[in-house]
Amino acid sequence: MAKSPSAGAAGDGRASVRRGLLSGLPVLGLAVVACTAPQAPQSTGQPSPAQSAPAPAAQPAKPATQPAAKTDLRSLSGNVRLDGSSTVFPVSEAMAEEFQKATGNRVRVTVGISGSGGGFKKFCNDETDVSNASRPISASEIAACKEKGIQFIELPVAFDGLSVVVSPRNTFVDCMKVSELKKMWEPGAQGTVSRWNQVRSGWPDRSFKLYGPGPDSGTFDYFTEAINGKEKASRGDFAASEDDNILVQGVANDADALGYFGYAYYVENPGKLKPVKIDAEKGGGCVAPSPATIANGSYQPLSRPLFIYVKLAAIERPEVRELVRFYLNTQNANTLIKEVGYIQFPERIYETALKRFEAKQVGTVFGGQSRQGATIDDLVGTAPRTP
Repeated sequence: MAKSPSAGAAGDGRASVRRGLLSGLPVLGLAVVACTAPQAPQSTGQPSPAQSAPAPAAQPAKPATQPAAKTDLRSLSGNVRLDGSSTVFPVSEAMAEEFQKATGNRVRVTVGISGSGGGFKKFCNDETDVSNASRPISASEIAACKEKGIQFIELPVAFDGLSVVVSPRNTFVDCMKVSELKKMWEPGAQGTVSRWNQVRSGWPDRSFKLYGPGPDSGTFDYFTEAINGKEKASRGDFAASEDDNILVQGVANDADALGYFGYAYYVENPGKLKPVKIDAEKGGGCVAPSPATIANGSYQPLSRPLFIYVKLAAIERPEVRELVRFYLNTQNANTLIKEVGYIQFPERIYETALKRFEAKQVGTVFGGQSRQGATIDDLVGTAPRTP
């Protein structure tokens, strides 16, 4: 199903437009294509290209408008198709908007939201050029791409701290142990654990409601493995959506709700959500998600890298090739990734990723398996290969 925000004014300036997208406010002229749970509003319209908003009078450091290769971006034309993770969407939407602006809107970039799994299905069916992912590509997805003769380049783009949140009206939840989250979310909890005092003695004898990404989401895959010990192992009686804005609104409007999604969606909704500190039960105590704790790995087990996967055949088209170079430009990464609420890598990581891209090194460093607690060195210290 396709979902698009309604058109309307939501402030001005690049950052304001993105805050509108992340908070679920209507925005003007930006493409969003989302596969959502049945409760989400539906539309059969086709995605429109991302377009730039007027810049505010005072603007911080501008992103670079020229990629590593000295290509005149205004000489480009054509279409580029991205889809996949709703977590990665804010980064790709920001890059697409600025890239389109740099080309004089001669290149049309569409950015969809189908979840990591849904995005890989489209990618391996040769429907998209770039796939956004909040987890590494799986063995079955690699096999699906192989069947279609599709080779890909795996590029890490940012760090995220998957955030567990409650409403600010919730006065008793401040920190939760991983074992308590498991008690709420594991498959066996369905139909048996439904009240706060069942999770921790002393909490109110009131029902809670859970919100989380749907089964096509890489965030769902990562959370279930990190918390429940097995990917996709989860109770099914929770409000699910591939659109994180729906999850934000659900938690924000219910004092007894709890949900999880990417860190940027917490950052871009100030006052609407309260982050829950996480105790990994390994001696580190309660740790809140923040740029510092996500970057240094102390926010465990929910810190994770984010990726884009680029189709090898697609980079023969200059508009795709230059978009990826633009994405990996260190100045663009430092400006735009921070702006949308994620944590940028050190510059050497983008430089290494760009070298990997220019050398057309296909495959993955993860071997088709997920990996909890992946470090920066894990991402660039191993040569990619296709299992």
